[in-house]
Amino acid sequence: MTVADFERLGVFYMGRTAEGPYLYESNHLVTHAVVIGMTGSGKTGLSIGLLEEAAIDGVPAIVVDPKGDLGNLLLTFPGLTAEEVAPWAPAGADPAAEAARWAEGIGSFGQDAARIARLKAAADFAIYTPGSRAGRPLSIVGSLAAPSAAVRADSELLSERVTQVAASLLQMAGVVAEAGKSREHVLVSTILQRAWSVGESLDLAGLVARIQDPPFDRVGVIALDSFFPDKDRFELALAFNALIASPGFDAWLAGEPLDVERLLWTSAGKPRVSILSIAHLGDAERMFFVSLLLGQIVAWMRTQPGTPSLRALFFMDEIFGYFPPVAVPPSKPPLLTLLKQARAYGLGIVLATQNPVDLDYKGLANTGTWMVGRLQTERDKARLLDGLEGVAGGRGFDRGQIDAALSALPKRHFYVHDVHAPAPVVIESRWTLSYLRGPLTREEIKRLAAPPAGVTAPLAAEAVPASGRPVLPPGITEVFLPTTKPRPTYRAWVLGAARVHIEDAKSKLDFTREVVFLAPVSDGPIPLRWEDAVWAGPLAIHELPTAPAPDASFVPPASAMLDPKRYPAWTKELLAWLGRPQGIARFKSAPAKLISEPGEDERAFRARLAQVSREARDAAAATIRDKYRPKFEAIEEKIRNKQQSIAAREEQARGQGMDVAVALGSGILGAFLGGGARRAVSGAAATARSAGRASRGQKTVEREREDLAALMTKYGALQEEAKAALAKATALVDPATAPLETVVSKPKKTGVAVQLVALAWKADG
Repeated sequence: MTVADFERLGVFYMGRTAEGPYLYESNHLVTHAVVIGMTGSGKTGLSIGLLEEAAIDGVPAIVVDPKGDLGNLLLTFPGLTAEEVAPWAPAGADPAAEAARWAEGIGSFGQDAARIARLKAAADFAIYTPGSRAGRPLSIVGSLAAPSAAVRADSELLSERVTQVAASLLQMAGVVAEAGKSREHVLVSTILQRAWSVGESLDLAGLVARIQDPPFDRVGVIALDSFFPDKDRFELALAFNALIASPGFDAWLAGEPLDVERLLWTSAGKPRVSILSIAHLGDAERMFFVSLLLGQIVAWMRTQPGTPSLRALFFMDEIFGYFPPVAVPPSKPPLLTLLKQARAYGLGIVLATQNPVDLDYKGLANTGTWMVGRLQTERDKARLLDGLEGVAGGRGFDRGQIDAALSALPKRHFYVHDVHAPAPVVIESRWTLSYLRGPLTREEIKRLAAPPAGVTAPLAAEAVPASGRPVLPPGITEVFLPTTKPRPTYRAWVLGAARVHIEDAKSKLDFTREVVFLAPVSDGPIPLRWEDAVWAGPLAIHELPTAPAPDASFVPPASAMLDPKRYPAWTKELLAWLGRPQGIARFKSAPAKLISEPGEDERAFRARLAQVSREARDAAAATIRDKYRPKFEAIEEKIRNKQQSIAAREEQARGQGMDVAVALGSGILGAFLGGGARRAVSGAAATARSAGRASRGQKTVEREREDLAALMTKYGALQEEAKAALAKATALVDPATAPLETVVSKPKKTGVAVQLVALAWKADG
């Protein structure tokens, strides 16, 4: 059996047992996994191998890397040449010897350079460094943005998100606060809850302003100044202000947004493995970022449809301190939520540690796979055995036997307890396709990190002196766009809001959306062109303020905006213009017979296609398994009976047993669908011929051996038939590269209704 035979069949090639390759079914990861082993046990290599297999299978992953060595996933050298290895070889090492060593290592596990190329092409690998510009920076600005409408509509989800974000922010600011109990946490949570519940986003500067002057005068039933006096609120505001003003904090606000979809898929829908390197951060910063990330993942998960197949992975190394047995750091509640609920959404959670004593084993009780390597102390082993016993639920748990197995583990060997498999196994982890350079330095990360996608900065507005609020003539509706900026400077736009209904019976589309545009106005001959308007984002126009923020200043509007007679004309022009550009363009996959949802971008649609394909593949594989398993079992039973008959006759004729035995497993199905490794029948025909040449003097035995040879030939043919059926049933078009059609649905004239055309004040910046 070669590894290539099973590349796309939903299994991860993790290594080998004494009997042959160990193939782990990807679907088992929806019940999560734990990897445990001391330094030098091979834990990192096993973890990287698992992530490589996920990438090859088209499963995206978010990887949190506290030590800096998981960035080695970017060190893939398809040529396996000295030139490729040279920049990363250890000091004093011969690059040619290193390249040869790596080629020999992967070759010893049936892999080759072509598989490295396959890995490299299967997914986009990116290394991010939150709070630093060494890799791709990640902006935390979006973490204070109002959650989606679906989250806001669920009071429990919104409360959960508010609690977690407030705890993370306070941790980052160095404020010791107990979630839900300390007045600091209650105040920040109340500010977030009030803003987010009406769809209002915040930023850190706005949060500081609201801590000093909250938009409410009571907390619960207690007056604000009694609950949290003004002087004490000022101290809390100073703590956040010090954070904002601290050197290097601007790196937290730069780069791509902290968006789960972007971390899992490229804009073209290609699976992405995002390594989030946090080795450069202090303890408080790490906790802040990890907690924030986990909250975002929980929120994203809740928006996904359910699936029985693996959709994506979240992997975190060195979980020590983030999931302790007694304390409740901000990272623990969202991790518990993921471990309890992510299975239903196809999100697999994999946690790794070298410190088994500091894990909440009750929280890990439902984790389906445990991969355990060498441990540091007897105390570690005893604590781990307690955890495994809890997972086993006392069913067939032999503590002494497992203790002995763990004690005998050499380096790069792991005791694998998979609740979906018949029994635990000991495996030797395979050689990774990535070159294991060890922890990466800041400069090495800079060399590896691809430049972030370019974002064109908006043109600076022409400087116009600001003044007091203008007095508008009667007949002009005036609104203000929300802002959290203290003492903002407002600039005037014309706002156009409408409801657009698009119906397409052929594609079963019945969709209505609210659109809001802002158009600039000049004093030229054509003061307003809706073609120049910009999308104003998700705004609830009936909730827009009709008064400015305190201490605001105003840039005088163009004179055309002060003429009430122009607004009816602009309303008619808006109605005519919306009928042209306001169609719904959707992606269509002909092979999958699927059309994207309105607003579903290419990244999300291709991700959905990949999940649909994966589910279809898993279902097809299960059908093949059910079809062929009885056939294999029947012929294996005949072979065993024939072997026993020959052995008995030989014993009777010669007084000694057979000298040839044939090992059976479940062939191609055992390797792919059997839940762990089984020895496949190999060299069957040669074995049978060898057996047939023995004891030729015994005619009866000869006939028995001929029958055995025929059975073995039939067994081999059944193997090939099953293999071909599997290949045919699970052959998939790659969703990341499959061509997509564009389907455009336009609204009818009666489908556009203008709701408001008004003068809108928007804060600069």
